[in-house]
Amino acid sequence: MQLRNWSFLLFVLVGLLALVAVAPACGGDDDDDDDASDDDDDDDAGVDCEDGLCILTGTIKSDVTMTADNEYLLSGGVFIGDDATSATLTIEAGTRIYGESSSNGMLVISRGSKIMAEGTADAPIVFSSSKSDGSRARGDWGGLILNGRAPVNNCNAGTDAAFCEALGEGGTGFYGGDDPDDSSGVLNYVRVEFAGRILSPDNELNGIAFQGVGRGTEVDNIHVHMNKDDGVEFFGGTVNVKHIIITGVADDMLDWTDGWTGKVQYAVLQQYSDAGDNGIEADNSGEDNTATPRSHPTISNVTIIGSGSDEFSSDGMRLREGTAANIYNAAVMNFAGSCVKVANVETYENAWDTDHLSGELTIMNSRVTCDTNFKDEYDFEEDGETKIPGPFTVADDLFGADDAGNSTGDLGLTDPTNTTSPNWAPEGGSALLGAGAAPDDSFFDDADYIGAIGSDDWTTWTEFPAN
Repeated sequence: MQLRNWSFLLFVLVGLLALVAVAPACGGDDDDDDDASDDDDDDDAGVDCEDGLCILTGTIKSDVTMTADNEYLLSGGVFIGDDATSATLTIEAGTRIYGESSSNGMLVISRGSKIMAEGTADAPIVFSSSKSDGSRARGDWGGLILNGRAPVNNCNAGTDAAFCEALGEGGTGFYGGDDPDDSSGVLNYVRVEFAGRILSPDNELNGIAFQGVGRGTEVDNIHVHMNKDDGVEFFGGTVNVKHIIITGVADDMLDWTDGWTGKVQYAVLQQYSDAGDNGIEADNSGEDNTATPRSHPTISNVTIIGSGSDEFSSDGMRLREGTAANIYNAAVMNFAGSCVKVANVETYENAWDTDHLSGELTIMNSRVTCDTNFKDEYDFEEDGETKIPGPFTVADDLFGADDAGNSTGDLGLTDPTNTTSPNWAPEGGSALLGAGAAPDDSFFDDADYIGAIGSDDWTTWTEFPAN
């Protein structure tokens, strides 16, 4: 009997030490394992709460509510539901969730399940690093991944084309299907910071990944800050988004691929000088530039700010690998590569019809200012150096079309490169004001200005911590 009592006390002591070791803001060693979901054992799955700290592990197949009076730790890969069993994760306004650095913590919403994350401007929902303030950095944890059943074009080998599906990077589950109206829930006033763990080359996690997510999902006011890989990436799907902020990420800020056909209005993308790549990197499919459904989003009112760094600032908008897109009211500045670059044969061929633009790729009512505003990369000779001219050029035909309403020159923004308290609004008299025109689509507000912000600055709800 005495031995059993000592065994029980030892069990309790070990449990308490384990809780202390994984508490939020307590630091933790990095772990570079290639598998982001090591803790994904159903036997250990669930939510364990004690003294205001709740630890989530594994695949959770029942509904869960996160409340603002607790803090939450994602230990390893945490999956809400699976393809066979759906569940709903509800998150109250003002709740803080931490990704455990030592276990590659991440949150995945599986197909058929939902996240109901409804923050407010005064009480946003924040996903952050488990490390203490002052020691946080890009790539501390995984990120937020939503998997849906909307169409994609990157089918796994042997998949029925009528129900195309794919497996997400980093062991983030299957996504894709045949329901463009699918819903993965709600993201309102949500910030994701210090995420984007690089698991291995070409096996990377984004700040927020929308993987085959449908247009039944509501996304409004999201911010990705200091991510190691891309800020927000759309892997196919049809989801629409309003009010995106992406700041200080180490790769591309806004990325799409694999047949995304959604819409975005109001996006601010700002690079920092110590890391970065492109503002927008837009692909159809790297495996097959002609794959269908072809990536063809509609984007309006975006402000894209480069750092000007020769090492970390490539192109403001890199449109390539067969993508289509209709872009309106874009303001682009300060990229070392170019403001707008088009690349790959299929991108040009799809955008051109005999002697004029086909309408598949357009830029309207936009303004740019970079040392090199435009670049073309149609194709090369076998030596890889001699350029072959394409059917049109960005400068003369895409951006320079007579009826496009585009211009070059200073944007007249207030304080766009400030990294602690930026002001991306146009100054009085800016050429952006009154120069825009909204797309003819009921999703879009009737904004008559170029860029993401007019007279009403909607970006003041969030913060920009350095570490």
